[in-house]
Amino acid sequence: MSETPAKTLQYRFDGPEDAPVLILGPSLGTTWHMWDRQVPELTRQWRVLRYDLPGHGGAPAEPANATAELADRLLATLDGLSIESFGYAGCSIGGAIGTQLALRAPHRVASLALISSSARYGTPDEWRQRGVIVRANGLGQIAHSAPERWFADGFRATQGAIVEWAVQMVRTTEPGCYIAACEAMAAHDLREELARITVPTLVLGGAEDPVTPPADARVLVAGIPDARLAIVPGASHLVPVEQPAAVTDLLVRHFGTAWAGPPVLVPVPVAEPVAAPVSVAVPTAPEPAGPAGEVLPDPYDAGMKVRREVLGDAHVDRAGAGADEFTEDFQEFITRYAWGEIWTREGLDRRTRSVVTLTALAARGHYDELAFHTRAALRNGLSPAEIKEVLMHTAVYCGVPAANSAFAVAQRVIQEETAPR
Repeated sequence: MSETPAKTLQYRFDGPEDAPVLILGPSLGTTWHMWDRQVPELTRQWRVLRYDLPGHGGAPAEPANATAELADRLLATLDGLSIESFGYAGCSIGGAIGTQLALRAPHRVASLALISSSARYGTPDEWRQRGVIVRANGLGQIAHSAPERWFADGFRATQGAIVEWAVQMVRTTEPGCYIAACEAMAAHDLREELARITVPTLVLGGAEDPVTPPADARVLVAGIPDARLAIVPGASHLVPVEQPAAVTDLLVRHFGTAWAGPPVLVPVPVAEPVAAPVSVAVPTAPEPAGPAGEVLPDPYDAGMKVRREVLGDAHVDRAGAGADEFTEDFQEFITRYAWGEIWTREGLDRRTRSVVTLTALAARGHYDELAFHTRAALRNGLSPAEIKEVLMHTAVYCGVPAANSAFAVAQRVIQEETAPR
């Protein structure tokens, strides 16, 4: 029985065939055309490979919900092209993919540039909320607001054609792939892994970037042993588009020095050192033992992870903050058994578990819990239309009065969660 071929990414080449390969990775919602202004200069020295994320720029709609999976798809693409060693520059999620490459295949990455990047992009709640909005309303709202995240005020005021081009790039992205990429960004957290990145690294950001501000860049520089920082004045998140000449010059100097031999200090502004977070060891309870004396993992940590992913950090933090000596054991019980033992089981996916939970809560009249599980259902991939159908079905088998109250609760939550922000 033959193995299923590994998924690959849509790509294009520019530049001389016999030159070293330099890969350019895109930002979420963009295509490889975001690098058009860099290509003429970069192809003087390198064979440039640009790729599209799944569902972007007409690429096959094969969603990937982890940056590590996207890195694996890129490596599979390179394997098919017999490319062993390469330099890599990526913007935003493209930078996240670059850090995964440096961790997963350090022997193949000759040099690295992380642009508008972070070890952790905002909060998981922010990204999953964006997925909820796209699932409910499509990409129109996200596309319309993209220029505010991507470009500085002055650029938006004077470069109307580029701003409209950016909106159209997002609007034509396949929604399911965009939602999966949001999940990938929500789960991406390499703060504890940065010291393992050993390749020469340029960290480049825009001084006015609200998405990955200079503070995020400084964390990368502090954590990666051989990293240096460049901050471009007057630029926001999509800095290769806003300041193409500055970015091109920085890339040429970085890859032209760090790639050829021992790392050379690039004369760019360097951030002050950032203190590393202090880790505090917390005593834990003994792990439970299995029937034959086998030590089984405590389900608490897995439960807390799932609980946060499904309900959101804000909800879980509020529950924890409200716990006292009287209720803290109950909160631990919920995390360990409801979330660690049941929600982690493989028999049902999270969408199906949300359907079951909504039905049970509506039937029993637990409307406070129904409210936050409606939010959870949206995060787990149910659309407002599907939640409506669940409650319609509930009305038949659990009673119209119960469903009537449930509809009122769910409608309020859906309006709150899918409203423009």
